[in-house]
Amino acid sequence: MSLEELIANCKKGRRKAQEELYRRYSSILFGICLKYSRNKTEAEDNLHDSFMTIYDKIGQYNFKGSFEGWMKRITVNTVLQKYRKERHLDVVSENFGEVEDIETAHTDISLATLLRYIQELPNKYRLTFNLYVMDGHSHKEISEMLGTSTGTSKSNLARARMILKEKIEKENINIA
Repeated sequence: MSLEELIANCKKGRRKAQEELYRRYSSILFGICLKYSRNKTEAEDNLHDSFMTIYDKIGQYNFKGSFEGWMKRITVNTVLQKYRKERHLDVVSENFGEVEDIETAHTDISLATLLRYIQELPNKYRLTFNLYVMDGHSHKEISEMLGTSTGTSKSNLARARMILKEKIEKENINIA
């Protein structure tokens, strides 16, 4: 079944088409959910919620732009909305001023370990870090997405980087 047929059948609410859509894209969208979630269980819940939103809004997709990109945007927005509703994004009192890159001499950390460290970050830091570093959004965009100020976005990013640096350095000390 072509992508156009699949989308048309999903718009009609056909369960087989929805199952096929899930089969084709769940692993890609799960990766996004995992990046923004605290753990695998939460990522699975976020994936489920994202697909429910995709099925609900698929009638709005008008074949302009990438369908996969459209689903990715819905997934990120679904996760961010969940955190905004749960008030996990309260403003921090720290003010780090201008954000500076934090260097670490240790680069021999595994991807799985780094992902675990990112997932362990407090929500406001994890979301800001992923939106800025992994997805390339500006602080202005992040502040709009999360309902915070640009200063808070910069502060949260700086704090996330410091926490990650500390964890990486501690990991390397324990290995040595």
